[in-house]
Amino acid sequence: MTVDPRIGAVVIGRNEGARLLRCLDSVLGRAAHVVYVDSGSSDGSVDAARARGATVVELDLDRPFTAARARNAGLEALLAGADVDHVQFIDGDCELRAGWLETAHAFLKKADDVAVAFGRRRERFPEASVYNRLCDWEWDTPIGESNACGGDALMRVRALQEVGGFNPRLIAGEEPDLCVRLRGRGWRIWRLDHEMTLHDADMTRFGQWWKRTRRAGHAFAEGAAMHGAGPSGHWRRETRKAVIWGAILPLAIVIAALALGPAAFLAVLIYPAQILRLAIREGLDRGAWERALFLVLGKFPEAYGVLGYWRDRLMGRRGGLIEYK
Repeated sequence: MTVDPRIGAVVIGRNEGARLLRCLDSVLGRAAHVVYVDSGSSDGSVDAARARGATVVELDLDRPFTAARARNAGLEALLAGADVDHVQFIDGDCELRAGWLETAHAFLKKADDVAVAFGRRRERFPEASVYNRLCDWEWDTPIGESNACGGDALMRVRALQEVGGFNPRLIAGEEPDLCVRLRGRGWRIWRLDHEMTLHDADMTRFGQWWKRTRRAGHAFAEGAAMHGAGPSGHWRRETRKAVIWGAILPLAIVIAALALGPAAFLAVLIYPAQILRLAIREGLDRGAWERALFLVLGKFPEAYGVLGYWRDRLMGRRGGLIEYK
C-alpha cells in the first residue's frame, strides 16, 4: 500500500479500550502521520497508542474536555510535526474502512471547493440493540452535497485553518457548527458513496439512548442560538419541534385536563397517531416502527436538552459533557 505523505490522521478517545486499538490499527499504515489525543483515560490507552507508533497528546485535566478541543489539539500537533494537506478525523470507537482514504483524498484533490469529504459510517453491531440500529439508520445520509458531517471525515487543512478549526467550547454539535462556518466562507461539504468507518456505539440500555438524545437537544438549541438567524436557519426547526412535542404539548394537555376534566387527557392520542404516520412513511416494516416510535419518544429528551441549554445560559454557566458510555 502506498501511503501519501500529505495525509494525516487525528484519533480522539477516552477509555475506549480494545475499540481504540482496533481504530489505531486501521489508521496506522493508511495515513502517513497519526496523532492520538487522549481525554483523561485510565485504561492504558496512552501507553497502547505510543506502543503502536502514534504521536500522543494528553489533554490538560484542568480544562473541560470536549471532542472539539481534542480535535483542535490533534490538528495542532499533527501540523507541528508534518506537512499535510488533508487530515482524517476519526473517533476512537471507530474503525477506518479499506479504500476510504484513497477515495476521499482523490475526490478532494479534484474538487477544489470542497472542504470536507465523508462517507458511510456503519454501526458494528446493529443486531445488539434497537439503539444501535437507530444509530446505523441515522448515519445513512443522502449522497452528494451536504450541510454537515459527523465526527469521522477527511478535511482540507487550509479550510480548517481559514475558519479557526472547531469551536472548543461546544460539548456537542461541533461538526455541524464547523460546517456552517465553512459553508459561510464558500466551501462545500460532500458525502461520498463509499464505506468510511465502522462504529461501536455499545448502546444497549434505554438510559444511554436517553442521554445521547438529550445531548442532541442541547446541540440543537446551542446551534440555533449561534447560527439560527442566518440564511440556513441552522437547527431552528429541530429545536422548535423538540420544544413543541416534548414540552409545550404535554404541558398543554395537563393544563387542559386540570381545567376541563380528565377527558382532555385523550389529547395524548396525538402521540400514537404521530407514530403511526411516521411508520407508514417509513414503510411499516419492523425498522419503520422502531424509527417511528423513537423519533416521537426522542422529542422528550431532546426538549430536556434544549431547556437545559437555556437554563444554563440564563444562569451564566456552561453545561458539562453529556456522555452516554
